[in-house]
Formats: sequence, C-alpha cells, structure tokens
Amino acid sequence: MLVRVVLSPTPSFPEPSALYTACKMVRWLSAKLGPTVASRHVAGNLLRLLTSCYVGPTRQQFTVSSGESPPLSAGNIYQKRPVLGDIVSGPVLSCLLHIAHLYGEPVLTYQYLPYISYLVAPGSASGPSRLNSRKEAGLLAAVTLTQKIIVYLSDTTLMDILPRISHEVLLPVLSFLTSLVTGFPSGAQARTILCVKTISLIALICLRIGQEMVQQHLSEPVATFFQIFSQLHELRQQDLKLDPAGRGEDQLPQVVFSDGQQRPVDPALLDELQKVFTLEMAYTIYVPFSCLLGDIIRKIIPNHELVGELAGLYLESVSPSSRNPASMEPTVPSTGPEWDPQGGGCPQDDGHSGTFGSVLVGNRIQIPNDSRPETPGLLGPISGDNALKQELPRSAHGLSGNWLAYWQYEIGVSQQDAHFHFHQIRLQSFPGHSGAVKCVAPLSSEDFFLSGSKDRTVRLWPLYNYGDGTSETAPRLVYTQHRKSVFFVGQLEAPQHVVSCDGAVHVWDPFTGKTLRTVEPPDSRVPLTAVAVMPAPHTSITMASSDSTLRFVDCRKPGLQHEFRLGGGLNPGLVRALAVSPSGRSVVAGFSSGFMVLLDTRTGLVLRGWPAHEGDILQIKAVEGSVLVSSSSDHSLTVWKELEQKPTHHYKSASDPIHTFDLYGSEAVTGTVSNKIGVCSLLEPPSQATTKLSSENFRGTLTSLALLPTKRHLLLGSDNGVIRLLA
Repeated sequence: MLVRVVLSPTPSFPEPSALYTACKMVRWLSAKLGPTVASRHVAGNLLRLLTSCYVGPTRQQFTVSSGESPPLSAGNIYQKRPVLGDIVSGPVLSCLLHIAHLYGEPVLTYQYLPYISYLVAPGSASGPSRLNSRKEAGLLAAVTLTQKIIVYLSDTTLMDILPRISHEVLLPVLSFLTSLVTGFPSGAQARTILCVKTISLIALICLRIGQEMVQQHLSEPVATFFQIFSQLHELRQQDLKLDPAGRGEDQLPQVVFSDGQQRPVDPALLDELQKVFTLEMAYTIYVPFSCLLGDIIRKIIPNHELVGELAGLYLESVSPSSRNPASMEPTVPSTGPEWDPQGGGCPQDDGHSGTFGSVLVGNRIQIPNDSRPETPGLLGPISGDNALKQELPRSAHGLSGNWLAYWQYEIGVSQQDAHFHFHQIRLQSFPGHSGAVKCVAPLSSEDFFLSGSKDRTVRLWPLYNYGDGTSETAPRLVYTQHRKSVFFVGQLEAPQHVVSCDGAVHVWDPFTGKTLRTVEPPDSRVPLTAVAVMPAPHTSITMASSDSTLRFVDCRKPGLQHEFRLGGGLNPGLVRALAVSPSGRSVVAGFSSGFMVLLDTRTGLVLRGWPAHEGDILQIKAVEGSVLVSSSSDHSLTVWKELEQKPTHHYKSASDPIHTFDLYGSEAVTGTVSNKIGVCSLLEPPSQATTKLSSENFRGTLTSLALLPTKRHLLLGSDNGVIRLLA
C-alpha cells in the first residue's frame, strides 16, 4: 500500500522535503479517493502504522529538552517532553487528523475510537501474561491518538461518548498500567511513559467536562489509577518474597489487600512497578488532580490521603522546607524549559473554581490564556485553550445523511468481501442534460465521469461527495461540438483524451474542452455504429461502420491505421457493440442478428464467428482470462470463453432484456428498462439477485449504467437527462 511506503517509520528520519511531499500526497489521495476508500485503505493503514511508531525501547526514550514546543502538542496538556515515538508519529497523526477534517467528526467517533478500543482490549488469555512489544506500542499509540480525538470533539459528542471512552479505553489501559501480574517488554520505561500519557489524557477530559461530570463518569478510572499506590504500599509492608515454595510452578501468590479483595501478584514485577510508581509519580499525579477535582477528590479517591502523604515525602526529598502539597501556598510558576524542584503546588486560585486558575463555565473548565502554570515532576505545563479544544473546520465533503449511513456500513464490511452489494442508497444527483442519457463512463481515477446524451452534448462531472444524498452537482465541463445524439463516450487512458461518437468520432481534451481530432466516416451513407477504445499503452480507437467494416485510428497519427472486413460473405447485419480485450490483442463485434465475430488485432485474422444470440446484441464486455460477456434483446446474458463453442454461463431475464450492464470482479451488475438492477455471478454455481429501483431514488427509465469498481458505486442514467449515483 502506498501509505506504508511513503510514511513508514524508519530509524533515521527522512529528509524534511521528502516527508512533506509524502504527507501532501497522502492528503491529496484522501480527498481524491472519497470517504469510503480513504477510510478503508488510507486511514486504516495509517492507524496500523501509528503503532509502529512506538515499537522498541529507542522510540520510548524522552527527547532532549529544548525551548521549542513539540509538534502536534494539542492534547498533551501535561506531558512536558515528547518521546521519540511522538515525533516519529507526528506526520501519521497529521494525516489522520486531515482525513477527519475532510469528512467530519464521524471519522473520529466511528473509525478511530473503535480502533483504539481494539488496540487496548485485553487478550483472550485469562491467566497472567506478558505484553509483546507490538501490544505495548499499541497502548502508547492508543492513548496518544485518544488525546487528539478529545481535543477535536464537540462538547455534545464528548458527553455522548464519555461512557465508551471510560469503559473501552481508560479502564483497559489502566488494567495494563496498574497490573500486578503483567509486565512490559521495555520494562519500567514504557510503563512510565504510558503512565504520564494516561495522566495527561484523564486530566484533559477532566478539564473539558468539569468536576460534576468527572464524579459521575470518571470516578472508576481515577480511583483505579490512584489505587495502585495503596497496593504497592501494602506489598512493601507485607514484604512479599520471591520464594515460590508452597505453590505450583505456574501459580502466582495470592495477596489479600485492605479492601478485602484477593489478587494474584507476580513478585518478579515488583521492582518494575516500584520504579514507575515512585514518590515523584505520586506527586506528579496528586498535585494536578487535587487542583482539578477540588473537594470531590475525597469522594471519588478513597486513598487520596496516602497519595498526598507520598507526594509530601517527595517534596521533602527535593526541598526539606516544603510542606504537604495539599496545604502549600501557591508559588510563581517556572518559565524555563526544565522544571524547578523548588517550585510547585497548585497555581494561584482565581476565586472562581480553584482549578489551575481556570474559570468554571457551566460544567466545563475554561483556562485563561495568561494562566500557564508548571508543576515539578514528570509532567509539564498546561498549554492553554488550544490544547483543550479545537474546532474541526467545516468541509464541503463532511459526511451527513445518506453519505454518513453508507460510509458507516462500508467501513464495517470486511475487505475480503469480493461481492457487490447494492443497497439502493442515493448519494448524489447530476441534472443538466435536456435529453435522454445514452452512455456514462467513469474515468480510470473514479474522481470524474463522462456522460453522452441525445441533447448532442458530452458532460464531465466531478465525483466528490457533497451534502447528505439529496445534493445536485453541476458539470465541470460541457462539450458541445457534436451535431447528433451521442451514443458512445470513453477515455483513451494512455494520452488522457476523451473519445465520443455521434456517427463521427471526436477526440478532445477533458481539461480544456478543445477538439483535438475529428474522424468522419468515409461515406456519409455508411455511418459509424459502434466504437471502442484500446487499453493503455495503446493509443488507438476501433470503429465499426454499417457496412461491417472495422477500422483502427491512432489518435497520434493522421489517416487510418488498419481496416478489416468482418462480414466474410455473410450478412450478419449492423455492428451493434464492440469490446476490446484487456490486453488489446483481440476485439469482438456483436451484430444485430445475434452473430459475434472475434478478431486478432495483431494479424487482422478472424479467429471465430458464431451465432451467439437469437436477437440484437445490445452490449459486450471483455475481461481477463479470455472471457466475453454479452447481452441481447432475446433477454439473455451469456458468458463465453473466446475459443470455446459453448457458453460457460447463460442467464435469462424474465421480463425485459438486459440492455445495459457492467462487471465487478466475477459478477455482472445488470439493468433493464423496467428499472431493475441485478447482480449475477459469473462463477459456479450461477446465482442472481434483483432489486427494483424505487421512484424516490430514481425517476424515469434506466437507459445506461456504469460501475465504479474501487468505490463500489453505480452511475445510472435516465431518459429524463438526470444521472444518479447510488450505492
């Protein structure tokens, strides 16, 4: 996948210009591919890549302190210095947030948050376990990404999903962080970083929602966080020994704690835990939370007095004259890049809320811009308003209505599902033609499509998502040089030119609308009846005229390239349809009599001619593996191998002929004049499902159909000149 290549974290940092270019390319792709493809393939890979940014002890080392702010600091309201993984993950997080900016808040809540829950979910094993390095890095990545999400959530959304964040993110993270039986591969260093990040995350949420909501929704996570200090304090008093005598080889000792609970304890982990939950960490946790929570700390944290005493012991160790942190007078915060062990405590109270000089607005704590205190210890200063909440800029491509419903469904579908599912969800409308739409053709990039109509125009339309499914999109360009009804339109992929035909072939530039070449039939009494374009790297157009002659024109050269007679003494009728094989080595022509002819484009020899149907050939498609699919007015859809006499599959429409169809992998998506969409399997055993288009989603009679294989959308043209995009 392209995203893995351009943003893959490496031990040595890429050149800034290369990294900038890679990020720009990923952002451009995210907008070009649309919400479903960008979420599945770009955001999905970026989320997996985020974990790789924190793998290994090297990525978990704090960077050298400097006066510059770390990149993407929103959400890191207390973490003073980034670890190397934070810097490596910066471009990945930037691209993830750009996708959220493009498509709106649902990306954060419906895609990113469930992935975070997956990262932090405990393993299936019920016994004691040791994390692997990937799971350890996933925990760090999950907490970092959650910080970014919280910053960009609106107040309403944050309150709606707060129970999910508590139970699916915070509590699972804390179960690993405070576990007495689960060790970290990188030891105390990784656990310390996770602890600092988790403090910052919980404090961020506390600042966003206010004291009352903290008591209602976050009591359990905060109490769990503080409880580890009591557990370690009791274990030190009990002086738990490493001697395994008296228990099984794989059995851990069970310890009864003061709360009456009996828990297993791995004596080998005590050293790691004591290195993390030190007196300094107690001070680091106690000071901000005592200021944030105020008096309710006594209600939600049973052991707050013990942690306060430990914090006081730390202050005495760094400054013998310091007193208990709960009763300290506020001091002037340090302004240097390193913390001052002589300062500390709660910042100056402003008389409004007593929380870091903040002001209580409703149930939310507002931090004044001039209030930027620092506390000693592992945590740094709070960063102000921008670190607490930022608005997602409104984008024209934001998901809502039908687009949102379809996107939610698509990101939940397995990427291994090879079937086309038609849900009849209207996504967009393209009005503009004054006559029936005769043909539609998406460009290879699927960000634009072409349509030809009886009104003698060809229109180029953008395929970017807008609105809620009821929006109408205007054409980007209108080509008006045709003199008759346009029955074919397509793209020459190699030179990026558009080919359209109304009896004469026009080759034109889709960027400017300028006509590059016009190919008239040799005799005005023998018009062109079918056209097809050769696949890249070929630059030729193949045209069939009413006298059963097949001609090839190279758009780069004047005159004809080749000319072949297809009739061979027979009178099979008019050529109704042409199809070129994906390799460009053969072309098949379908006649009004139901006869089909296969021609080798390299030699001009007719490889095969056979009566394929009992009525007019309406459409032919050629696919990989020398497979041909044809539909006819005899109500049949038939699958052929190029040089085999009998068809491999044969479908019969009950009521109407299949006058238009397109292919998706091993399936054919069909359309009839009775506005029925069918999905037929081209493999054994054959199967078919049919859906009737509702008048709410599609009005008029279906005249043309094209499928967007990457986005899995359908373009449906009607006799009233309107084209609909459905999924």
